[in-house]
Amino acid sequence: MRSRYTAYVFMLEDYLLRTWHPDTRPVALDLKNDARIKWLGLEVKRHETTGADTAIVEFVARYKHAGKAGRMHEKSRFMHLDGYWYYLDGNFPA
Repeated sequence: MRSRYTAYVFMLEDYLLRTWHPDTRPVALDLKNDARIKWLGLEVKRHETTGADTAIVEFVARYKHAGKAGRMHEKSRFMHLDGYWYYLDGNFPA
C-alpha cells in the first residue's frame, strides 16, 4: 500500500500497473494530468485481513492541487497471489 502511494508521488505508472491485480488492472495509466498534484502525506487508518489471501487497507492521502488542499479517503482491497500483494479495487467512503 505504501509503495503504491510512493509510486503515485513519483508518477511511476509501470509500478502501479505491475502491482494491480490482473483481473482489475487497466490497460494503461496516464498520470501526466496529475503532475500538478503535490502529495503531502499518507495515513493508514486501518488494515484488516479478510481471508486467507485478501485484505483491506483504509487510508487518507493528503494533497494540494491548484493551491487548494484536498484529501482522498479510500478503502482498498488487496489480494495475495504468487507471493505478492496486488491492488484489486477501492471504494470511497462518505
